[in-house]
Amino acid sequence: MKIGVPKEIKPQENRIGLTPESVKTLVSEGHEVLVESNGGFEAGFENDQYLKAGAKIAGTAADIFNDAEIIVKVKEPQKVEVDMIRENQIVYTYLHLAAAKELTEGLIKSKSINIAYETVTDNNGRLPLLAPMSAVAGRMSVQAGAHCLEKNQKGRGVLLGGAPGGEPANVLILGGGVVGENAAIIATGMQAKVHIVDKSKARLKQLTEMFGDKIIPEQSDKIDLRKLVAEADLLVGGVLIPGAEAPKLITKDMLKLMKRGSVIVDVAIDQGGCVETSKPTTHGDPTYIVDDVVHYCVANMPGGVPRTSTFALNQATLPFLVKLANKGYQKALSEDKNFLAGLNVHKGHVTYKAVADVFGHNFVEPGEAIKH
Repeated sequence: MKIGVPKEIKPQENRIGLTPESVKTLVSEGHEVLVESNGGFEAGFENDQYLKAGAKIAGTAADIFNDAEIIVKVKEPQKVEVDMIRENQIVYTYLHLAAAKELTEGLIKSKSINIAYETVTDNNGRLPLLAPMSAVAGRMSVQAGAHCLEKNQKGRGVLLGGAPGGEPANVLILGGGVVGENAAIIATGMQAKVHIVDKSKARLKQLTEMFGDKIIPEQSDKIDLRKLVAEADLLVGGVLIPGAEAPKLITKDMLKLMKRGSVIVDVAIDQGGCVETSKPTTHGDPTYIVDDVVHYCVANMPGGVPRTSTFALNQATLPFLVKLANKGYQKALSEDKNFLAGLNVHKGHVTYKAVADVFGHNFVEPGEAIKH
């Protein structure tokens, strides 16, 4: 099968869909791989590394979209890319459609086959292709938040871990999933005071076993969230409803309770954000201020560390891609219900319920869709 890897064109997005090592694996399975010239340059992968791995270098993205049967990306297709997607072409990438109406309509119109990394599941209902980037974003959230708390970044002028004679900062993490756990790894490592809020008692127990008394677990239905928000120096939003828009847990009114110069890092911004005042920002211009609270809402946080991120992402996505290329999408998806859960839009039909619901489209069961 012919697999195409265009250069990412979202602002400040420097990851790439495949590493040279992943290309080598696909070529060894008998597939042809086209990589856009200098597509991996910002992540530290040179054209000659791809050539040595057996790839062909394409001059433009148009060459790839014209030629490839499978398009492998990192971020959702931008408008210029959507216009190049062909009928029956397979697009394998992060999509986050529940927060992207125009993109959803564009993919429906293209009659392509769209598999979203973020809704592929495993046997325990987890999201194995989202997890590596959630881990990176979770770790970065505290690193970014600590930086934003510095006075020259318009923050409170607070050091996360405190100092002799100075108290550590209060970090409030909303959501105890992969983002929350990884945020806690960094926040506790920096010796901040860390509260983790989650609705699952069992998950909070796991986190307590992991972190001991370095965290304060908070069950969401048994707390005064307003009080925790008022005390927070750094709030990390890491809540997720798979494939759906994030719930707005922090309202505009609650923002007024926060201290002047406190910081919100809304990692859920890819899915619309869990803070009512959140709007997507970029690595080039990552923050803005509402009611004296610094908001960091970069929609592609792992793109800031593209080399680490590309390796971590490929480790998770490559086995599924090999299956897709070797068997074709109908066989690969019909044999694996977890992979099938990644199918969001198929030949003009929405096959992911949360996306159909949010935009009022008819939902077609993915298993039924791929029979046609």
